[in-house]
Amino acid sequence: MTKTMGYRDWRWLALWWHHFFLLWSTINGQTRYSIPEELKQGSVVGNLAKDLGLGLSDVFVRKLRVASEADKQYFTVDAGKGELVVNDRLDREALCGQSASCVLPLQVVIEDPLQLHRMEVEIRDINDNSPSFLSNEFSLKVAELAAVGTRFPLESATDPDVGSNSLKTYTLSKNECCSLKIKEIEGGKTVPELVLEKPLDRERKAVHKILLTALDGGNPPRSGTSQITINVLDINDNFPVFEKNVYKVTLGETSVKGAIVIKPKATDADEGLNGEIEFSFGSRTPDVLLSIFDIDPLTGEITLKGKLDYETTKSYDIDVTAKDKGSPEMEGHCRVQIDVTDFNDNVPEIVFTSEPKPVREDAPSGTVVALISGRDFDSNHNGKVTLQLTKGSPFNLKPSFSNNYALVTNGVLDRESFSEYNIEITATDSGSPPLSSKKIIAVSITDVNDNPPVFTQPSYNVYLKENGVPGSILYSVSASDLDFGENAKISYSILDSKVQDVSVSSYVYINSDNGSIYSMHSFDYEKLKVFQIQVQAKDQGSPSLSSNATVHVFILDQNDNAPAVIYPSSAALGSLSHQRMDRSAKAGHLVTKLTAVDADSGHNAWISYKLTEATDASLFTVNLYTGEVRTKRAVSEQDDSSQRLLIEIKDDGEPVQSATVTVSILLEDGLHEPILDLRQKVSEPSKKTGRITLYLILSLASVSVLSLVTFLILAVKCMRSSRSSDSCCMTRSDCDNYKNPNRNLQIQLNTDGPIKYVEVLGGDMLSQSQSFRSCMSPMSEYSDFTLIKPSSTTDFKEVISVVDASLPDSTWTFESQQYFWKPCHPADTNSIAINNICLALAVC
Repeated sequence: MTKTMGYRDWRWLALWWHHFFLLWSTINGQTRYSIPEELKQGSVVGNLAKDLGLGLSDVFVRKLRVASEADKQYFTVDAGKGELVVNDRLDREALCGQSASCVLPLQVVIEDPLQLHRMEVEIRDINDNSPSFLSNEFSLKVAELAAVGTRFPLESATDPDVGSNSLKTYTLSKNECCSLKIKEIEGGKTVPELVLEKPLDRERKAVHKILLTALDGGNPPRSGTSQITINVLDINDNFPVFEKNVYKVTLGETSVKGAIVIKPKATDADEGLNGEIEFSFGSRTPDVLLSIFDIDPLTGEITLKGKLDYETTKSYDIDVTAKDKGSPEMEGHCRVQIDVTDFNDNVPEIVFTSEPKPVREDAPSGTVVALISGRDFDSNHNGKVTLQLTKGSPFNLKPSFSNNYALVTNGVLDRESFSEYNIEITATDSGSPPLSSKKIIAVSITDVNDNPPVFTQPSYNVYLKENGVPGSILYSVSASDLDFGENAKISYSILDSKVQDVSVSSYVYINSDNGSIYSMHSFDYEKLKVFQIQVQAKDQGSPSLSSNATVHVFILDQNDNAPAVIYPSSAALGSLSHQRMDRSAKAGHLVTKLTAVDADSGHNAWISYKLTEATDASLFTVNLYTGEVRTKRAVSEQDDSSQRLLIEIKDDGEPVQSATVTVSILLEDGLHEPILDLRQKVSEPSKKTGRITLYLILSLASVSVLSLVTFLILAVKCMRSSRSSDSCCMTRSDCDNYKNPNRNLQIQLNTDGPIKYVEVLGGDMLSQSQSFRSCMSPMSEYSDFTLIKPSSTTDFKEVISVVDASLPDSTWTFESQQYFWKPCHPADTNSIAINNICLALAVC
């Protein structure tokens, strides 16, 4: 249904288009919108998503929201369009009072990852309030003798609007006695004053009614009126006068009740009752002021009777009236301005802009956990809040702007050490003395698969009896994982390996859930004595982690094999062929020896021999451990020529396994090749050993003689070569820093023929002699001098290289001593030249 739009609706629409020009700008990195007050709920403030560079999908996914620092949530975000819209009534006068600027700070929170943006919404004033007086009527008593030009202060009007919409001027209705003057006082305020233009004549007109109108600067302007009634009085022509028109006083908000605020003084020139003064608050004083302050009517002393709160009201203006007791009453006025000073009486609060979320234990340093702000209702330094963390936690507070902080990680997190941190945050203001509050934040650490399963031990030894039942459990390995949930679930498996060229999986299998290892068939110790199983424990993390353990399986022998005869080989059939023995054999004669083996091991393989049956038990005996069959006595003529022995061979196992061997022995006369006793045969020395020793001695003697002859020949050649050479000397060049005069150096030369050998000896009287030998090739046309490792116990690191002695002035250093060659001087009679080159030593 269509309705005709009235004048008020058209006026509102015009005002809307005039004021609602939304603009946003970035000031110091902050976004600011500007809107008029009294917008309807749902009105668009601005496209927040676009201004923040977000797509419409990001608005929902990243949970774009607005956190207001005020008590009410005046704005919200339209998740469908990403627009900032009005959520509650915006009354600029209620929000900011008479402040020239009205800005609401907002915090825009974006999650995943957490981001915090600060923005401001400026609320512009509209002319929605008319000027008003505290009372619609104002009564004024004026003596008829009042002089022309006398001024009477009137009640000021108030307009909650600001700027051009605030109170601008006053007008007075047409009258015959008075005019209007506007007086400016401190703070830019104006006070209307009624000026008497003509003398009053009570007899002619006792009451004058004048209409006072207050106008604001809006377009169109708004107005408010107050009816002034002037009652003309007789005589008492002096009114009380205050010493000051304005009294200023500063009062702390913690002042106690009964404290004296100020004592304004007033005097009246009249005498008697006309000069007696009573003090009171102005008739238009608000009830709020009357509940906080009190005045003594006789002395005018103003005292405190209520509680001051700087955060509620920062200053008070009180109109004080002094009246005399004349007839008519005369009164004077002054203004008392009380400024309240802030005291640090509000404890700072810790407010979460964004609640803390669980943090992965592998989160890098600097990861934002939560957004926190400190709030204090005090002002200036008393309202400046600092947040601090207790030491010892891997978290830190990173300041943002104002009193806002970001709780970030500041170290390595390990859920296995600490799965949750209770972080204590302390908020402290800058007051004196400072006030503080604490709050504990619980931050849980989520698990990351960073711990591999760990076996209870790196290797296991399992001892298993052979011939076990297939499918029986061999052993149960166990591993644990310090991680949590799926990351700690462990599955077991056997890594593929070979046992006697067969996959180990054909021998055993493992329960993947509990680590129990089972045999797939029975084991035979004689075929397999030991094998290894590589067990792997793997968790269910992503990526999964694993560790290995080695299970050594030792098969334990069971006595499941009977002894077997291996010598003589015919004994494997259960009986021996006929053994021959000379009837002349004496006691202890070795008839034969049985050798048996047992496939088992240990005690199960210990074999013993026992003669169980014999044709003549007194004639033969069997050694219990060696199996040797010997005669117990000499053979007699009465003994049967055919002897039969039944020998039992058994092991030491449990139960005992045994075998029997039958030995047949034929007794004969004149047998020339008796069986020799093996022990006697071993003890006979070999006659060939002496011959070999003699051959070795002769060979060594021949080699020694040949070496000696070769050495003599070489010595003779060397002597012949040295005869043709001049004498060689060895001198020591003096150095300024030579500090060991006891040290000497000797060179021993073989001068027979070409020089092939030089020996350098050095040392002092207290040290062992040091010898340096030089070997020079007789085939070389140069004299190569080589220092070789000394023969003394002095520790030398290496052999010094060869120096060409045919090159003059060539030098080298050995053991901090410098050696060099130089041409021989004829005056050096003690010198010995080597190819006309002398060897000198500089000890430095």
